[in-house]
Amino acid sequence: MDLDCGRCWSTSKTSWKNTLLLAYQSLGVVYGDLSISPLYVYKSSFAEDIQHSETNEEILGVLSFVFWTLTLVPLFKYVFVVLRADDNGEGGTIALYSLICRHAKVSLLPNRQVADEALSTYKLEHSPQAKNSSRVKLLLEKHKSLHTALLILVLLGTCMVIGDGLLTPAISVFSAVSGLELSMSKDRHQYAVIPITCFILVCLFALQHYGTHRIGFCFAPVVLTWLLCISALGLYNIFRWNPHVYKALSPYYMFKFLKKTRKRGWMSLGGILLCITGSEAMFADLGHFSYTAIQIAFTFMVYPALILAYMGQAAFLSKHHDTNYQIGFYVSVPEHVRWPVLVIAILASVVGSQAIISGTFSIINQSQSLGCFPRVKVVHTSDKIHGQIYIPEINWTLMVFCIAVAIGFRDVKHMGNASGLAVMAVMLVTTCLTSLVIILCWHKPPIVALCFLLFFGSIELLYFSASLIKFLEGAWLPILLALFLVSVMFVWHYATVKKYEYDLHNKVSLEWLLALGPSLGIARVPGIGLVFTDLTSGIPANFSRFVTNLPAFHRVLVFVCVKSVPVPFVPPAERYLVGRVGPPAHRSYRCIVRYGYRDVHQDVDSFESELVSKLADFIRFDWFKARGIIDTCNEEDGSRSGASSGDYKLAVIGTVGFAGTPAFEIEEDLQPASVSVGFPTIDSVTDAIEMEPVGVVERRVRFAVGYESEADSRPEMDIQLREELEDLYGAQQAGTAFILGHSHVRAKQGSSLLKRLAINIGYNFLRRNCRGPDVALKVPPASLLEVGMVYVV
Repeated sequence: MDLDCGRCWSTSKTSWKNTLLLAYQSLGVVYGDLSISPLYVYKSSFAEDIQHSETNEEILGVLSFVFWTLTLVPLFKYVFVVLRADDNGEGGTIALYSLICRHAKVSLLPNRQVADEALSTYKLEHSPQAKNSSRVKLLLEKHKSLHTALLILVLLGTCMVIGDGLLTPAISVFSAVSGLELSMSKDRHQYAVIPITCFILVCLFALQHYGTHRIGFCFAPVVLTWLLCISALGLYNIFRWNPHVYKALSPYYMFKFLKKTRKRGWMSLGGILLCITGSEAMFADLGHFSYTAIQIAFTFMVYPALILAYMGQAAFLSKHHDTNYQIGFYVSVPEHVRWPVLVIAILASVVGSQAIISGTFSIINQSQSLGCFPRVKVVHTSDKIHGQIYIPEINWTLMVFCIAVAIGFRDVKHMGNASGLAVMAVMLVTTCLTSLVIILCWHKPPIVALCFLLFFGSIELLYFSASLIKFLEGAWLPILLALFLVSVMFVWHYATVKKYEYDLHNKVSLEWLLALGPSLGIARVPGIGLVFTDLTSGIPANFSRFVTNLPAFHRVLVFVCVKSVPVPFVPPAERYLVGRVGPPAHRSYRCIVRYGYRDVHQDVDSFESELVSKLADFIRFDWFKARGIIDTCNEEDGSRSGASSGDYKLAVIGTVGFAGTPAFEIEEDLQPASVSVGFPTIDSVTDAIEMEPVGVVERRVRFAVGYESEADSRPEMDIQLREELEDLYGAQQAGTAFILGHSHVRAKQGSSLLKRLAINIGYNFLRRNCRGPDVALKVPPASLLEVGMVYVV
């Protein structure tokens, strides 16, 4: 008994040690941006709208607003509510959208399969009950315009995160370096701050390709030192200048502030809201840490340090009203420690900038995985730490725009207005999406979600309106950037869906493939032919075009569909869906490779070898099943599916060795959104083809491996199994060819002017100037065969 108690205590102790270690590490990654906000909040708030008077009503009112904003938004909203809306431990705008799409049929992603719902990471909070579906869910699923509106909302939030990644490094580094103004003459300071800021930004972006794990080893100590520094300065200023400043924590001072300043006080909220810049990082970086670790770090370290820092600045300014003192962070720092504080502030601003830059890379990669962003080169900077990536094109684009913002605005006021609008837009999107999660995923009454939306949404709308009114004073930048990026992302997604629909309606029948042979002058050449397609069923039109122009194809033919599913990760054991296309003698297969929006895509060498390994496992599984060694079928399922006993279907092939427990099968419920189409041939294939509802009754389809006649003898089947495996490995030795479509998309005649502009000009420009599918898949040029295709959509 004592031993058991000791073991439990030891486990609990180890768990707490790990949690505290994660909380410490989260300081550098999650809270860098939020912790440096004291550098510019008061300076932005008192830029022009309000003046610091002898009554101290303004400074105490601003302190009261800062305190309650930090308490209500990061602490109550994010720490206690939003962090619970995780997607398998992942957070952020894309994670919320993924979660909603799994609980309601609102996704616009192409090539969806009901088989995806069998993934272990495709977990639902509760089993969906058709009878108990909420009215909100039914309304969302009924109107496709709401699907589009939801996607645009998500894209808007994503674009504002990218905009924040552009603005935060500029305002953070500029604010830190501006501390030189107290140690230099005005003339020298004017010509020193901008060059130093630009130099630091160039160095910051130039180091990105090394990866966060190499340049971030000192992030947590820097932020911890900075938090201890501003806490100590805050306590010093409180006891030195005004011990009674704590009274300003009362909401009464907010009322007095607005009563005196009126419209000018409302406009100053655009500067006050900067105190919560970086709060979204708590949710976006949830996947790197744990819910408890982020809670502990913010509640017991970051939150008290920030409150003390703001109280200390307010205490100092409440006793200094003469014009010689400019409102700002560094005036409250004692002169004999100003230089050390300046160095720590610059280091902390670099850490805060690094966090938002890494977050920008991650969210662009997630958007690209979901087909909402043009293809870019993604470099994984760490083999051990998942999710640390570097995107060269985005990195250098961000650097150019950051330097342009620093040189163009030249002051904290305009940068703060721009950054504040981007921050509040992201928070509003998160509030709206979390409200849907409360109804659809947590199955709470709509009144609970409405209260959440109205309470936090009204606070954020108040701040958003204060930022929006400063459109001409810097707020125009994130709006212009968001409009541009939303247009790019929506056009790319729209054209991607239209291409998929074109492929779906122009695919070739199975009879055509089975009829190809020497009698038609078609030769089978040695090797493996990997035909990449977005289709999860049927024969793509680009393959028929390939055979028409070059009357030959490979001895082993594999139709490969690399698709993204609305989950953060797909376990390796569940990644490959493998099946036959035609009878075993045809040596044609279908392989669907599924990735989550945070998964690392394999390089082509490991992908090729693993694909062959999965095909070999599938072949063994197929023949063992035909011999009756593996029995996973159910007579009832076969009758429900309405398929003949000769059907060939898909099976999940895991990573565990085949000698043990065999791969499992997928059993699907096809909803009315899916149509089961049978190809009437001797050896037919029944595939699930995703289309719009056409009044088909709900039926149950079994994705299983094909049967052979029970009359076949086992020795003969062993010979056939050996021959098929020998053909596969012999084809691998002969070489692999990657057959990809090289597409040109054109709007059909009679299309609207807007559609012609979006497709003919916008999409084709993006397609020509972004990475091609061969680069994204890392296909070696010597093994590439491209088939030209014109899509008329």
